[in-house]
Amino acid sequence: MKKLKTNIIGTISVLLLITNTVFWCTFLFFVTFLKMIFQVKPLTKVFNFILDGIAQTWIACNNFALVITRRITWQVEGLENLSLDQWYLVLSNHQSWTDIVVLQKIFHKKIPFIKFFLKKELIWVPILGPAWWALDFPFMKRYTPAEIAKNPQLKGKDIEITKKACAKYQHLPVSVMNFVEGTRFTQQKHDRQKSPFRNLLKPKSGGIGFVFSTMGEQLTSVLNVTIAYPEGPYTFWEFLGGEVKDIRVHVEEIPVTEDLIGDYVDDPAYREHFQQWLNGIWVKKDDRIEELLEWEGSDNKYFTSSRSDESEKENRPIN
Repeated sequence: MKKLKTNIIGTISVLLLITNTVFWCTFLFFVTFLKMIFQVKPLTKVFNFILDGIAQTWIACNNFALVITRRITWQVEGLENLSLDQWYLVLSNHQSWTDIVVLQKIFHKKIPFIKFFLKKELIWVPILGPAWWALDFPFMKRYTPAEIAKNPQLKGKDIEITKKACAKYQHLPVSVMNFVEGTRFTQQKHDRQKSPFRNLLKPKSGGIGFVFSTMGEQLTSVLNVTIAYPEGPYTFWEFLGGEVKDIRVHVEEIPVTEDLIGDYVDDPAYREHFQQWLNGIWVKKDDRIEELLEWEGSDNKYFTSSRSDESEKENRPIN
């Protein structure tokens, strides 16, 4: 019966998400078509503003669909001083595709629309791939040392792609998101990496190093997000089916200081400093996950619930 219930709720959730996606992508593609025809700078800014508005409404409807199909207790800390008028770099641990839904929900209307670094191959995902492209998501093509050795012209191509993507974010506030572990956490990957962390894979600094190299002076701050699932990181289908009951998130805002801005490609000293900085964040994040898994109600924690009667309430201290 439990499996049947999960499948029914999951099917309803998928149908709602697909319907919502197709509906809003229709408007998204139409505005993108106009943007491609009228390539005038003032109009481009207007089109980008409209596109972000469509995307925000798309996410709002997705969040509402989740509210009416499941009951989740959210414990979230650290959203108090965020703004829609700033530029953020969002970093997070990565355990499941559910993480993306979590980030979109907790940051909705609190920071600018989140744009994820995506593998170039994902542009071919039906509907979503073109939608991500229309919204100027950065598509990354990373080259291995072996590929560069075989074709030296590929050296530096990845940072060129990052620069072009980040150049589009100069005039409209944006939140750039990167899962710096590069892949979802599993115990097998953890063991294969011989990761020194208990709950995390080793962080990869290249992607965000390029971001700091290209738009570091523009960034307001770094949002260091730690996500924990006390019941375990269920699959995305299990999440859609309503099996995830408890999600806990801690957000730490880290100022962008001068020492974090530099040339990640050609400055070895800066690159080493940046890697040490990121590793220090990961050491603290590893401990933070342990704390989140042990969270109980207290005066300095914030609680929201996705129950339909409370869906519009702001985060508030637990009593």
